[in-house]
Amino acid sequence: MLRALSCGVLAFPGVFSLLRKVLSRTFKQWTEADVVFVSERLVSALHGILASSAGFVIIASCKNVMTDRHWLSTAFVWFGIPYMSYDIYAMYLSHYFNHRVKGHVDYQNHSLHTVKAFLHKDFLLILHHVVLLTVFLPITLFFRRDLGDFFVGCLFTTEFSTPFVCLGRILMQLRLQDSWLHVVNGVLVLLTFFTCRIALFPYMYWAYGRHADIPFHSVPFHLPLCCNLGNLCILAPQLYWFTLLCWKARRLYLRKARPKSQEPKSD
Repeated sequence: MLRALSCGVLAFPGVFSLLRKVLSRTFKQWTEADVVFVSERLVSALHGILASSAGFVIIASCKNVMTDRHWLSTAFVWFGIPYMSYDIYAMYLSHYFNHRVKGHVDYQNHSLHTVKAFLHKDFLLILHHVVLLTVFLPITLFFRRDLGDFFVGCLFTTEFSTPFVCLGRILMQLRLQDSWLHVVNGVLVLLTFFTCRIALFPYMYWAYGRHADIPFHSVPFHLPLCCNLGNLCILAPQLYWFTLLCWKARRLYLRKARPKSQEPKSD
């Protein structure tokens, strides 16, 4: 427990600091905002790879979705707790340096104003992190009576889309949004996000229904209200973010298609 927590405390801020140094020396033309942004995204991608890998291992190991155990279901939670706190700080730094580079007078130094502006801009994402830290992680660690490691693994796999989301943002930062790589990555973002963050929840209900030998449509009525509400609270922001991703993909498609549609038709 303490070992996993200590590893998380050292790993995520340490990798972030290391990346900042390496990137600033490698890409000397980059601003501090570029360095912080890319470093933060790379660490998020790393966490996503680790979390989803742990999730797939747990899912494959737990044949009984309720009683089978796997040590990663608790160890990775302890390891991931520091990431949530670190990520809020890293997002703030990215916000701060981005505005500072643009010449905003209020961003010459850290202040209550810069913190408030950050909280206002990324409120939903910050709330998501805080709720995970204060509600869902304690439930996972202390209140589930060692049941449901399979479902903990399923929730870990929601991070499978994160590396693709981060890669897309990095490609845009590098001004490669018109490249074929960005297009392919955009398709992967939509597929992985929908599969692992939205379709995952019906799958978990189906898996429990198969375990309990009850039809799929009856599963919500056999679960405690807190379980259904918890799933709904996790699913709701995913639906919102997926809608935003679809709108961005639509704008990208229309932007790429517009020049072709404006070309004169040949006789």
